[in-house]
Amino acid sequence: MMTYREAIKKSMDLILKEVPDSAIYGLGVTDHIGIFDTTKDLEQKYGKDRVFETPISEDSMTGVALGLSLGGIYPVHIHIRADFLLLAMNQLINSIAKYRYMYGGLYEAPMLIRAVIGRSWGQGAQHSQSLQSLFAHIPGLTVIMPSSAKSILNSYEYVAKHYKNPVISFEHRLLYDYQFENLEKEENPLSSKLLKEGSDITVIATSIMNEEAIKASNFIDKNISLEIIDIHNITDMDRELILKSVRKTKKVIVLDTSWVSFGVCAEVSRIILEENIHLKMPIVNLGMEKATCPTAKLLENEFYTDLKDIVDSIYKLYYEKENHNKTLPSDEEVSYLHKHFRGPF
Repeated sequence: MMTYREAIKKSMDLILKEVPDSAIYGLGVTDHIGIFDTTKDLEQKYGKDRVFETPISEDSMTGVALGLSLGGIYPVHIHIRADFLLLAMNQLINSIAKYRYMYGGLYEAPMLIRAVIGRSWGQGAQHSQSLQSLFAHIPGLTVIMPSSAKSILNSYEYVAKHYKNPVISFEHRLLYDYQFENLEKEENPLSSKLLKEGSDITVIATSIMNEEAIKASNFIDKNISLEIIDIHNITDMDRELILKSVRKTKKVIVLDTSWVSFGVCAEVSRIILEENIHLKMPIVNLGMEKATCPTAKLLENEFYTDLKDIVDSIYKLYYEKENHNKTLPSDEEVSYLHKHFRGPF
């Protein structure tokens, strides 16, 4: 058993240990919290030259990542909130993403940028955004959304040791204390994953929504068989895995941590529709409401897709009618992933 948080810390330690020319830095990396305990004590173990704090200057500090990478040092740059990446858009989009292309492959810019997705009371409009689609739209950037401890362990080791492109990883804060059992090695760490085989409905999910999908599969009637696919690498989804499943089930739910329009939900729907697969029911896309995130907890609960929404959609798809008269999860069951979280940080 290992928590998501423990997997991240183990990966950070492994990178510093097994990739000698590597460095980890960012705002809060060496303070007493240590990015929610994922970098705590690493400065004492590996020294201030390899693990260090930065000023509040996201754009210039992201430029430092490019300079380190070009100088042969593998940087892990950590943003305690994904929203802070918006301050580094010029470096990420105009420099880092295009560097290899602009110099004809003569130079490479491998790096790992960790960014935490916020949620649970108090995050509000500027500290809770799930911005993966913005960066996945840009050629040259690889965007991953690890959904488990295994995914963290395999992906982070692989990109640090073998991958020559810049990677942005969106880590969901609510997963940090969640326990995972399966920690086995994977052959293709950056590929999509088939989490559960099924025959009735295909559920395609990102990040924490995979845990919600698994929870939903355990809640619904036993006669309903879900197939669950973890996209994981949203810039290079496994099209064949998705299409094979959809051809089998003919019913699809897409779950994302961000807004439905112009995002991952829209992209998965495009992939399916371009193949002209005859679906039994329209695709169901579930994500954030088309609004900025409210700060108040009661309003926030209405803002995000939860277990109740997913189970309700599954029943509607399976029975092919709006009024299914099935029991939905209780408020306690809905909040199982975040009931003990004490935000905002």
